[in-house]
Amino acid sequence: MEWWHLLLVILSCLLLLIFMGVPIAFSLGALSLTLVLVMLGPNQLIIFATTAFGQIDNFALAAIPLFIFMAEIILHSGVSSDAFDMLSKWTGRVPGGLAVASQLTCTMFASVSGASTATAAAVGRIAVPEMLARNYDKKLTCGSIAAGGALGALIPPSIYMIIYGTLVEESIGQLFMGGVVPGLMLSGMFIVYIMVRCYFKPELAPRLEGITWRQRWRSLYKVWAILFLALAMIISIYLGIATPAEIAGVGCFFAMAIGFAYRRLTWQSIKGAFMSTCRITCFIGWVLVAASLFGFVLSYLQLPQQLAQWLVDLAASPYLVILGINIILIFLGCIMDPAGILLVTIPIFVPIIKALGFDPVWFGVMFVVNTELAQITPPLGLNLYIIRGVAPEGVSLKDILVGAAPFMVLDAIGLALVIIFPAIILWLPSTMM
Repeated sequence: MEWWHLLLVILSCLLLLIFMGVPIAFSLGALSLTLVLVMLGPNQLIIFATTAFGQIDNFALAAIPLFIFMAEIILHSGVSSDAFDMLSKWTGRVPGGLAVASQLTCTMFASVSGASTATAAAVGRIAVPEMLARNYDKKLTCGSIAAGGALGALIPPSIYMIIYGTLVEESIGQLFMGGVVPGLMLSGMFIVYIMVRCYFKPELAPRLEGITWRQRWRSLYKVWAILFLALAMIISIYLGIATPAEIAGVGCFFAMAIGFAYRRLTWQSIKGAFMSTCRITCFIGWVLVAASLFGFVLSYLQLPQQLAQWLVDLAASPYLVILGINIILIFLGCIMDPAGILLVTIPIFVPIIKALGFDPVWFGVMFVVNTELAQITPPLGLNLYIIRGVAPEGVSLKDILVGAAPFMVLDAIGLALVIIFPAIILWLPSTMM
């Protein structure tokens, strides 16, 4: 059998298992087990044990549960509510003031969250009812927060970047820094769009009245702690003071200190944060093990290497290949969650981009920018359903989809910019100490 026949059969079987509703970890694991038995024989099943241990026995992975726990503690301490309250006072007079405040809140929460769904849920639970109560357009309200929540996957700390860096053996700190400028760029693009649209159609977003300067200045105390935590983490990673895992541990300590200082953190909420962290970490661990096994089998069969060599021999434009990869990722984003896309495609795509001479750090951040589209792309965009879950009665999924459509276009423009101008991603990592 030709190598490309075998690759098509493997990918078709994987997609079939996923479409049947088999969890991604079990799909990858079962397919890897079958390939080992058929191609290598039962005597090689020890590969499962050695590969799984080698993947999990990695200090960098300690950052995942720590960042998840930190985000859970911040969520239970009510910081997102405080941030939205403060920002709404400062932006209430600008066009689309509360929508701008929600974008800034998403950006701020993303810097301590690491996940887009957590960001969308935390901010949406507070901002959507408040904006609708003040007669904001429901499409603009829900679409903007669904898109803003996706920044949680890009602005460090990002769980996806930790997984990518672990699988590809690239610096997680450089990946984190690579996501800063694109994340702020996309946040700025969303805010400019909201302000311009609301300037020409002020009925979409009535301005807040009656906010005094005294109220604005007094509201600042609510967010100094979370701003300090976010900036301290980013600066520490940039300066190389500590590893992401060490910074995550210190961040957990300060997050708990903030929660107790605000007197909103109870032992019951800490227990809930622990349980949620355990569930999410176990899920990620199983998927990582299955993905590493899948990648090992593909590499043993030389399928990614053969595909990369075939593309190089074609003498096709490297950027044409990147365009094709992004089209595939956008298509997969319509039918799979971003974590599944990451773990299924990385063993195939990374050897290709290395053979074509692209920087793996650039590709990893570009990959995450692409997954932002997946978070708001129907029919599987997770953020769309999260906003539907927190929105009050009268808001339909159609309203959220229509509202998110302009932000999909902005995400696509941002993706094109980081492809055309790689320095948007690579400049900050290149200056790291």
